[in-house]
Amino acid sequence: MVKTTLINQTENKDFISLRSKITKINTKVSQSLKLPLNFTYSLVLVNSETIQTINRDYRHIDKPTDVISFAYNDGIEAYNDFSEEIGDIFINLDYVNKQAIDYGHSPQREYLFLITHGILHLLGYDHQNPEDEKIMFDLQKEILNDIAPR
Repeated sequence: MVKTTLINQTENKDFISLRSKITKINTKVSQSLKLPLNFTYSLVLVNSETIQTINRDYRHIDKPTDVISFAYNDGIEAYNDFSEEIGDIFINLDYVNKQAIDYGHSPQREYLFLITHGILHLLGYDHQNPEDEKIMFDLQKEILNDIAPR
């Protein structure tokens, strides 16, 4: 089982009602990746100003972004006991509506996509080269298709 600790640091309450869909994503991630044990991650909802500060301080990129993940270990293999916290995902809610319009889907789907994207990063997936990008993006589609269709 995967558990999420949700921390909303914004005034935006639009996405709090999607908690049951986050649980579905967590279950689907566990099933799709055949994860052997339980784990927890923190999901922190922030605005553009906050994520820009995080991006600047930790990635040395002084601009806002949509999502940043901080994994406590490098990939699934690094964990002996998945009952522990595996990392933090920061989602910029200011970007959710904008990107939903840009990509032609609902804000809810964009929010759930960013969560899925962040979880996969916490588990060691990346998109730094075309092969890894295909693997990660195919997994995102598999996980999200039934939960938040386009």
